[in-house]
Amino acid sequence: MRLAVLKERRPAETRVAATPETVKKFIGLGRSVAVETGAGLASGIPDAEYAAAGAEIAPDAAAALNGAGIVLKIRAPLGAGEGAVDELSLIPRGALLLGQLGADAKTAGIYAQLGIEAGAMELLPRITRAQSMDILSSQANLAGYRAVVEAAGAFDRGFPMLMTAAGTIPAANVFIMGAGVAGLQAIATARRLGGRVSATDVRPAAKEEIRSLGASFVGYESEESKQAQTAGGYAKQLSAEFYAEQAKVVAAHIAKQDIVVTTALVQGRQAPQLVSAEMVRSMRPGSIIVDIAADAGGNVALTKPGELVTTENGVKILGYHNWPGRIAGASSALFARNLLTFLTTFWDKEAKAPKLPAEDEIVKGVLLTRGGAVVHPSFAAAKAA
Repeated sequence: MRLAVLKERRPAETRVAATPETVKKFIGLGRSVAVETGAGLASGIPDAEYAAAGAEIAPDAAAALNGAGIVLKIRAPLGAGEGAVDELSLIPRGALLLGQLGADAKTAGIYAQLGIEAGAMELLPRITRAQSMDILSSQANLAGYRAVVEAAGAFDRGFPMLMTAAGTIPAANVFIMGAGVAGLQAIATARRLGGRVSATDVRPAAKEEIRSLGASFVGYESEESKQAQTAGGYAKQLSAEFYAEQAKVVAAHIAKQDIVVTTALVQGRQAPQLVSAEMVRSMRPGSIIVDIAADAGGNVALTKPGELVTTENGVKILGYHNWPGRIAGASSALFARNLLTFLTTFWDKEAKAPKLPAEDEIVKGVLLTRGGAVVHPSFAAAKAA
């Protein structure tokens, strides 16, 4: 059996789940690799580069999946009625599917019914030995970088202080909301561009992280905020009272900002709204807001997911879909390495295939289905009910 890499067909998805670098390494492990034609074009990788790495270039999804034992995807395969190609029906029974699958009880049940062993990489536990496999971190890092670069492109004044014979242009005031992986990279990028940077986050550890990158901390602190972080490092959903107090502090600060980047996500939930319509109206004409959380509903009240909008008071809100996909070459390279690391960690050289021990903490966190059953603890109970 072989490893198959499919072209992404979901809207706004420009990434690919394997690169010539990872294809060559899979072949070195004893696997043949089939890449669907055109899979890497949106990421700047032509078919010829995959072929040079040793891959077979398959003319369509059916040919790529024929006899496949491992299937690599960025996003969940399309099912019947979701697109021109029913990818799910083409995946061989017993194959291992890996990607960012947007896992829930319903989709887990479908994978189990089809006999697909599905691994949702977004559910990877946040432990030290899993860091090099963490697709959320690798993609968020690039999203944070890209957000600031696009803000700079949309901003009609300079990021750094510019001293000229004709006068001085002040540095841009940049406010980063959320200091997770995306937010920290946004802070670092804005600082490198010469902006005057401040940031906020509800997690107690974030204050020192923000300051360590040379930004100033802005935020409301309380007893509740001291418990605002899960054991896995994610932000917890807090009370309405806390968010109301935080909003008061943020509102006064936002009115003075040229650029605001919002990055706040709560795992498995709609993104919290951090910037109200009133806050947007308080900003100066020509200001920029970048909403990285647009795909999860957005952190900004006036965000239109997938669009750039200009408000009545002249503020541009960038709410594009799939921020990592806007830097597709780099994000594909990191995503592909995450998948390669996961598979090689459990690779059996004699079998030339991964062996996923059910008792392993990483496997427990990622694997949705096995042997025609839903096995992930978050969804198995729901399926049984």
